[in-house]
Amino acid sequence: MAQAPASARAELVEAPGTRPPAMSAIADRDALVAQARESITRGSKSFAAASRLFDRTTRERVWLLYAWCRACDDIADEQDHGHAPAPQALGRRPPEDRLATIRTLTELAIAGEATGVAAFDALGQLMREVPLTRAMVEDVLAGFALDAAEWRPRTEADMLRYCYHVAGAVGVMMAAVMGVAPDDQETLDRACDLGIAFQLCNIVRDVWEDDANGRCYLPVEWLAEADIPPGEVTKPHYRQALVPLVARACAMARVYEGAARLGAARLAFRQRWAVLSAAGIYGAIGREVERRGAHAWDHRVRIGQRRKLAIVAGAFGQALKQPQPAPLPAISRRELARLAAGRR
Repeated sequence: MAQAPASARAELVEAPGTRPPAMSAIADRDALVAQARESITRGSKSFAAASRLFDRTTRERVWLLYAWCRACDDIADEQDHGHAPAPQALGRRPPEDRLATIRTLTELAIAGEATGVAAFDALGQLMREVPLTRAMVEDVLAGFALDAAEWRPRTEADMLRYCYHVAGAVGVMMAAVMGVAPDDQETLDRACDLGIAFQLCNIVRDVWEDDANGRCYLPVEWLAEADIPPGEVTKPHYRQALVPLVARACAMARVYEGAARLGAARLAFRQRWAVLSAAGIYGAIGREVERRGAHAWDHRVRIGQRRKLAIVAGAFGQALKQPQPAPLPAISRRELARLAAGRR
């Protein structure tokens, strides 16, 4: 088993005998929760707002999961909570080195070892509290491996497989955090659907940012059909041709969101309210991108505080009712998992 540097591991290791073990564990958990709360507040205002609707235990566990996901993402992109840090004199590390760091720290956390990095210790703490499985964690790590390999989707199924790893698999872990049993495949499918809906909204919103970083998550086949050459997706004269592709992705996101709302009905009320609030907020992002058409990338699409509050209030009413019937996505979580497993 690989070991984290001694200096890093020492950050959370105290001299033996300074406190009773039970008190030490409680204090360490409190510290991890506090740091996780700071992470979600800095990294995602929308998710932080929705998380406040959970009961205390679920809310803290959601923060712990977010902290690990955020840290992995930041290591992969060499960022700080999604923002570029000050330029480093030594330059960027190779992607495979960053992936190795993520894997080493995650392996230590799964094994119950102190990593010295709060966000990874948060995962270890979480795995002691809820039935997260190694397979769930591996599905998320596979998304970072795709980015490290500079992978790009050629087909619509490829794009959905990417969404599955970077967001749908996180939705599955989130469902486990909320108490969904690992063998409740139907509810886990719907949790995955919500993550995929979120990621599709992120893809259409972030076309310009991704292009600036040498990435594009719209399928190559879609771009070819629209006569948009590779690497030129953000050229001004292709903006209008990009609009139907965005509408196509947003339509897919609505199908996945609708299916996820069916699954939310199986959750406890406060969990259902939080999930429906998050679905509404992220869905609003996709709808706003679609509404703006060719001007969607003049400024980054954001949902203001008043609108978020209105969505949360509306979600309260939705949580009291049975969801409307909705079609299920053509490609399900289990199909995407099989597809992913066959290509690893």
